[in-house]
Amino acid sequence: MKDVIIRPERCMSCHSCEVACAVAHSRNKNLFSAVGEDPTPRKRISVEFLPALGASMPVTCRHCKDAPCVSVCPTKALTQDTDTGMVIRNLERCVDCWTCSTVCTRFSSLYQLILATGCWNSSMLCTHKIIDRRTEKGTAIKCDLCEGRELPACVEACPTHALVFAEVEGR
Repeated sequence: MKDVIIRPERCMSCHSCEVACAVAHSRNKNLFSAVGEDPTPRKRISVEFLPALGASMPVTCRHCKDAPCVSVCPTKALTQDTDTGMVIRNLERCVDCWTCSTVCTRFSSLYQLILATGCWNSSMLCTHKIIDRRTEKGTAIKCDLCEGRELPACVEACPTHALVFAEVEGR
């Protein structure tokens, strides 16, 4: 199965992925028309700055069915709503152990970067804004890999190939 793989070392924080995602999920699929739509098209990816790394990275969550990040969380900071399937993070329980990133194919490269730099001061808390993002109706805003497109819009828009669409195992 293919998925979006994040390569944080290549991100230059241009936010092109965010814009492309919102436009791809708009009614008109056009940047200029999307700006005036009501409700405003919402992105499924967000570029977040990690102060300890001094770098930005794209963050996105698919709210996987039987999400592996939930099952490995040692403090139960991550749970999955049985009705909506949304992965929910309890910020007070998160201890920044990064265990969740070891089983998420999207974040495994970030985890390797953290290991390589020894930068354990980078907080997983920066991802809460995108993981906990909801619609006005309370349902999760999930990355759907831009169904119907050959490449997800975020991947296509990324000028540095910080996002790639590739086969992953174990999903």
